[in-house]
Amino acid sequence: MGDFKIAAQLYTLREYLKTEEDVDKSLKKVRDIGYEAIQLSGVGPVEPLKIKELADKYQLEICATHISGERLKDDLDNVIKEHKLWNCKYVGIGMMPGKYRKDKEGLMAFIKEYSEIAVKLKNEGLKFIYHNHKLEFEKYEGKTMMDIMLENADPDAFEFELDTYWIQAGGANPVDWIKKVDGRMSVVHFKDMMIKGDAQHFAEIGEGNLNWPDIIKACRDTGVVWAPVEQDTSFRSPFESLEISFKNLQELMK
Repeated sequence: MGDFKIAAQLYTLREYLKTEEDVDKSLKKVRDIGYEAIQLSGVGPVEPLKIKELADKYQLEICATHISGERLKDDLDNVIKEHKLWNCKYVGIGMMPGKYRKDKEGLMAFIKEYSEIAVKLKNEGLKFIYHNHKLEFEKYEGKTMMDIMLENADPDAFEFELDTYWIQAGGANPVDWIKKVDGRMSVVHFKDMMIKGDAQHFAEIGEGNLNWPDIIKACRDTGVVWAPVEQDTSFRSPFESLEISFKNLQELMK
């Protein structure tokens, strides 16, 4: 398989993306670090056309997004128009809406409803991708929510956007899961985990304890296309964190 490309997940910079001016300044910094692509998430109320203009200004490809579950259900036509404007193929949902998480019945309703949305997106030349947290590793009747989704969601339209940190936090192995969703994942979230005292924390790629050589190999072997780098919180400037991750990945991916 060919190699994948890395991107900056803008949720990392959400406190610096509240206005059009903020987005302009932040995208320049992202490009100056060396990133050539971004995932849209956590951006303030900036018009879609302006986002496109700013991304083009700094020669940043919009590789994927995170869209709320509510917008995917209630405003899908505009979601499709925005992604076509941005030339962005991958439509992500950042978290399962709370009403579906209470029991297996709710989970199955989510799978049914969002598989139908995924098919509609596929018919428009786009791809639905589901981003996990650790809650999906809760078990219902002996199976994790992730396994239930993998087995029951539409295999031709419902894809995954695994998050390496949250898989580890959920008690599973990121490498195993990358292999498990082979053929159904084009976008993966690269996120590291460090330990301070007895607590888990987010870390720059290569600064924590995840097995990056095996994670990278699994992504290459399974045909991953994009790996946005995300760090929910940091002990330093999030721009500095993105730069450390970028530089470390240049070495890890050799």
